[in-house]
Amino acid sequence: MLKPEGIIVPIITPMTEDEEINEKELRNQINRMISSGIHGIFCLGTNGESYALSEGEKLRVIEITVEETAKRVPVYAGTGCISTRETIRLSLKAKQLGADALSILSPYYVAVTQDDIYNYFAEIAESVDLPIVLYNIPARTGNNIDYKTVARLSKYQNIVGIKDSSGNFDNTLRYIEDTDERISVLSGNDSLILWTLLAGGNGAIAGTANLFPELLVEIYRLWQKGEIKKANELQKKLRPFRDVMKMGNPNSVVKRAMNLLGYNVGPARRPVSSLSPKIEEELERVLKLYK
Repeated sequence: MLKPEGIIVPIITPMTEDEEINEKELRNQINRMISSGIHGIFCLGTNGESYALSEGEKLRVIEITVEETAKRVPVYAGTGCISTRETIRLSLKAKQLGADALSILSPYYVAVTQDDIYNYFAEIAESVDLPIVLYNIPARTGNNIDYKTVARLSKYQNIVGIKDSSGNFDNTLRYIEDTDERISVLSGNDSLILWTLLAGGNGAIAGTANLFPELLVEIYRLWQKGEIKKANELQKKLRPFRDVMKMGNPNSVVKRAMNLLGYNVGPARRPVSSLSPKIEEELERVLKLYK
């Protein structure tokens, strides 16, 4: 069974200026990521704007990602939807297209209990024979996947990991300390990559890898070698850009930054495609720090 670890990039979905998927640039970015040493490609995450894509577009993104990756690294496909039925249907299609694993966030928009969350993931795990990484992002879903729920779900062997984007490090620690040790715990907060690794986690699904893949891969490599001081120096380098991300919609900030660095990834799909002059100014200032 797949063991999620290392630096996994939640790859952006490039767009043309009229907001159509730019398939050529998606292939370019996949190859750029793999050449940089990234350990996995995760399409249709938050950075991939899955919330703004139709089902047909999602399936095409998965198809391109699987084809272009060509088994060089694992492909994780984001297939989480609001209803259990819809999530299972999309997940089965992702399997047919050749995805190696699924990343599934908890139900969103609707109010759910921890029992609802458990039953949701349990039914998916029973229905789809692929490794599953749970995705905890309470700021967007309105709920936190409790560590006790993750511990209960660990009886399903194809539930192999959890990405924690709560920003609450104690929450991450409870996943590490109080669930099955075979469950990979991945940081979804790029400021906590090294600290998650030091606490016993397994890596990160890191949005800033779209911009600085070599830097993030080096953090992981230095941690593996036990060169923690050097790893921390690189970890701290992410802070200035992370501060700019907080000024606006993170997806549009990342995409604009990539365009400024010369990558033709286009805009984020509306309504979040525009940035304020202040963010533009800060982006241009901060990106100079990474040259």
